Amino acid sequence: MANIIKFTKMQGAGNDFMVIDGITQSISLSADTINKLAHRQFGIGFDQLLLVESSTVADFKYRIFNADGSEVSQCGNGARCFVRFVVDQGLTTKSEISVETASGIITPKLEAHGLVTVNMGAPRFKPDSIPFIAESVAKRYSLDVNNQSLDISAISMGNPHAVLVVDDVEAAPVLPLGSTIEHHPRFPERVNVGFMQIVDEHHIKLRVFERGSGETLACGTGACAAAVAGIQLGELSSPVKVSARGGELSIAWQGADAPVMMTGPAITVFTGEVDLDTI
Repeated sequence: MANIIKFTKMQGAGNDFMVIDGITQSISLSADTINKLAHRQFGIGFDQLLLVESSTVADFKYRIFNADGSEVSQCGNGARCFVRFVVDQGLTTKSEISVETASGIITPKLEAHGLVTVNMGAPRFKPDSIPFIAESVAKRYSLDVNNQSLDISAISMGNPHAVLVVDDVEAAPVLPLGSTIEHHPRFPERVNVGFMQIVDEHHIKLRVFERGSGETLACGTGACAAAVAGIQLGELSSPVKVSARGGELSIAWQGADAPVMMTGPAITVFTGEVDLDTI
């Protein structure tokens, strides 16, 4: 008997996802199967797989798997696609929903103009909550990488981020340096690495090397982390336009314990079915 599941391919600013309804379908996926589905030549192809499940504490539960099959706690671009998906699939009639994630409850809202705004919660700066090995909280840390010292900001947006300020984001060594920092021993759960070029106080260019996926065309939590880092350093002012290779996001943060608000697109690319026994 074929093991067929229905899915929707979506993207938010070029960050692409395989989204699966786990409420009306029985879904059990191994890390190896997810990794095969993520392959862009032999599978569906995506940065992350998003699984919609029922929740006892929110409207829905949201599980996120990287292309390598590892499960993570948060994904900002995915959260926008999540609310678009559940509305389009008729799983809810609400335009604003509560979603349970491994790092807490978020509240994405489908706006009248088609964009989606997500309350991403407050950023976390304490090293043990990132997690990051450091003696105390600082706006900048010195990180030894390949016999050189790099200045980074370390922030959690429900997942760990290291943010570097660069002069030219297109010339930045995103792939080799991002991969090295991702596995740095001071980040015990690995880390997403953002390379931020400051255009002006309300505009940055950003490339992100995501843990478990490599460089993606956009990263929602990475955009949040970069904007927060720049505001903390006194280089940026809210709101911040974040230009990624796949599109633009708007990030607003009023500082301290205020939540980070992210607004951007969520687009359905196509729908389909896949027989897991053939992957």
